[in-house]
Amino acid sequence: MTTESTESAADDRPSYEEAREELVEVVRRLEAGGTTLEESLALWERGEQLATICQEWLDGARARLDAVLGDDED
Repeated sequence: MTTESTESAADDRPSYEEAREELVEVVRRLEAGGTTLEESLALWERGEQLATICQEWLDGARARLDAVLGDDED
């Protein structure tokens, strides 16, 4: 993977808010039912991806806060 493709992938990554909003919609659709098994599996997989993206954003934010708080203690 080249740096250019890595940057492109990062550019395609939704913001935390976008990922969370889409995840809420995925959960709503799954809870509502009325989808085929194949559609439900695709929604589940997308939900897992979105949950991972949200967690990565939160982990990054926590690391930044910890770094700032660690600098303040010095």
